[in-house]
Amino acid sequence: MSNVPVHPLPSYLDSEHLGPWGVYLQQVDRVTPYLGSLSRWVETLKRPKRTLVVDVPIQLDNGTIAHFEGYRVQHNTSRGPGKGGVRFHQDVTLSEVMALAAWMSVKNAAVNLPYGGAKGGVRLDPRNYSQAELERVTRRYTSEIGIIIGPTKDIPAPDVNTNAQTMAWMMDTYSMNEGATATGVVTGKPIALGGSLGRVEATGRGVFVVACEAARDRNIDLAGAKVIVQGFGNVGGTAGRLFHEAGSKVIAVQDHTGTIHNANGLDVHKLLAHVANKGGVAGFSGGETMDNAEFWGLETDFLIPAALESQIHAGNADKIRAKIVVEGANGPTTPEADDILGDKGIYVVPDVLSNAGGVTVSYFEWVQDFSSFFWSEEEINQRLERIMRDAYTAIAQMAREHKVTLRTAAFIVACTRILQSRQVRGLYP
Repeated sequence: MSNVPVHPLPSYLDSEHLGPWGVYLQQVDRVTPYLGSLSRWVETLKRPKRTLVVDVPIQLDNGTIAHFEGYRVQHNTSRGPGKGGVRFHQDVTLSEVMALAAWMSVKNAAVNLPYGGAKGGVRLDPRNYSQAELERVTRRYTSEIGIIIGPTKDIPAPDVNTNAQTMAWMMDTYSMNEGATATGVVTGKPIALGGSLGRVEATGRGVFVVACEAARDRNIDLAGAKVIVQGFGNVGGTAGRLFHEAGSKVIAVQDHTGTIHNANGLDVHKLLAHVANKGGVAGFSGGETMDNAEFWGLETDFLIPAALESQIHAGNADKIRAKIVVEGANGPTTPEADDILGDKGIYVVPDVLSNAGGVTVSYFEWVQDFSSFFWSEEEINQRLERIMRDAYTAIAQMAREHKVTLRTAAFIVACTRILQSRQVRGLYP
């Protein structure tokens, strides 16, 4: 890829095909000039602390044995235990999991949570396996990575194609191996097992909260504002509903089944019910089908990319006619696209800030598990909104001070916090 960083790379990566890790390295390179004396520690950010690749063998329902590749990467734990999701996806790679772990380090530091960054993944398409097979994959994977996870070491959470049930299986497996119930080993659990109220909606709610702050900064009235959303699962669906309830018009939604559009605004509640019933937006009667590529060119106040990474790239960034992009997904915008959006004057609220609501309420869940004292949903949402607003304010202030994008400002704030911790802890031995 272009602009490949010149610093040393781990031997297990291909410098010609760095994937998402290459995107992350470019972001670190951009922030390095703003780190002052801490820049002597910057290589810390470019090297994951610990990378575990495991074999996950299970017996399938038909009696045959299948093997899956699994990963758990702990990028940095200077500020606290590792924290980050586990995804089940056929295209998961080590490069991707490394980048996601690194973005978790940045995200946790950006909103000032006492965590480092980690991430996990298993290479499989969950649609091809039964619930019983997915349970066996989850339990075997948890046993394989059990040597490096724990309530004070590294706390997994749901991510793409994993959910509260997955976390229940992970918690149970870890607890059985430890010989004691350890509710704090994962977050995003069912309420019955020490999960937190507000966790399911937390990421989408955080996206909406920072979108409101950005709208205020850019003098956009939410009432009547136009919104388009890519990805209508947990994050995009929740954010879309909150925009709808605030009086905004969600005019288009795209997911893996297609794109639907209604210039007068989609009925988001009906669309959510349709998606829950049919598995995607395709076929929704309250809108017209639109070509997927045309979605990006719609004139809108807000664009919410809430699907997978690298969806906004050099090939489509120039088409975008949004005033504000609020990233619900992890890494949805490539560095090349970032520059194009910046040149067009489009205000981008980066993932490491805008989708930090999920890990913030995961933090609340972890705290509640340790204290065995649980808060009301109203308390949780109030605390979430305060943390998100405070983080946005600090990062927007940094952006104005240095005349940089919000993404670079978020990296300045976060990387400074991480490297300060690294510096004062020193090197042992």
